[in-house]
Amino acid sequence: MTSSDSAQTPAKAPAKDPWDLPDVSGYVVGVLGGTGPQGKGLAYRLAKAGQKVIIGSRAAERAEAAAAELGHGVEGADNAECARRSDIVIVAVPWDGHGKTLESLRQELAGKLVVDCVNPLGFDKKGAYALKPEEGSAAEQAAALLPGSRVTAAFHHLSAVLLQDPEIDEIDTDVMVLGEERADVEIVQALAGRIPGMRGIFAGRLRNAHQVESLVANLISVNRRYKAHAGLRITDV
Repeated sequence: MTSSDSAQTPAKAPAKDPWDLPDVSGYVVGVLGGTGPQGKGLAYRLAKAGQKVIIGSRAAERAEAAAAELGHGVEGADNAECARRSDIVIVAVPWDGHGKTLESLRQELAGKLVVDCVNPLGFDKKGAYALKPEEGSAAEQAAALLPGSRVTAAFHHLSAVLLQDPEIDEIDTDVMVLGEERADVEIVQALAGRIPGMRGIFAGRLRNAHQVESLVANLISVNRRYKAHAGLRITDV
């Protein structure tokens, strides 16, 4: 290579700092299944952190009652209105109703950033065990049902008990975030980081969501043995 060739070679841009995350404080967050323990807990924590939150339920009255109970400016609406009015929509519905709920909201969720936190689990006398959806995971099922949405996966391993406890100021845990587009993943990471004590960590693409969802079965076993509300921390990051 001549000196003139090297002079024309463009300088390589510095790698982006993975902790340089966007400001998400202005987004409206909807929580489908916001009257259930996980959804209600997430809604409470995000609203308490200053996020505008709308919780959704099949019945608007149930959502409105739960929202009034949570305070912090949380609003309640039926699932369709919740999806329409939100920029980011967290899916926290029971696994049994996951597919039907998303299918019915395909139009309202088009163009939205969807965050699936559903864990497909079964229970028997031996405890909790992971189910394997036909699509591979709940998140991949969501992506298949919502071709017009940007689907990510996160918030799987959070204790609903801790989330809803007003005496607890910080939630000591990391949140594994999965998705196809870096910009979408970073928005969800930043959203997790709004809750004191939490960090959002990139954990791969949606094809890796099954083992993240499945890990909840292990955490349930931990919690039962140690009478705990276990979370996860990723070391050396």
